[in-house]
Amino acid sequence: MAKIKFNFEDEKIPAKTIEVEAGYSILEAAEDNGVHLNHNCGGVCACSTCHIYVEKGDDTLEEISDKEEDFIDRAINPRLESRLGCQCIILEEDAELEVTIPDQSLIIGHEH
Repeated sequence: MAKIKFNFEDEKIPAKTIEVEAGYSILEAAEDNGVHLNHNCGGVCACSTCHIYVEKGDDTLEEISDKEEDFIDRAINPRLESRLGCQCIILEEDAELEVTIPDQSLIIGHEH
């Protein structure tokens, strides 16, 4: 099983580590395991609300597409390690990932 450690810029939310099978996206893994990650477009790479920072394990994810790069440019505070959770498909069963979810309070449609 792949391991994902979720860290949060919002310090009120504690880090959480989960395990999922390869083939899941980071967004799907978050949703299935009670980790809040906005996804206003429904996870189809049509917005930037599931923006995350992949701190570790990016080599075990599907490569970034031109479309994803275009939407990352629209995200709040994009960095070199920015990805969209809906596009981060885990390719390896033994992947060890660490991601940071940016503060989502400024996102229109924020649920919390």
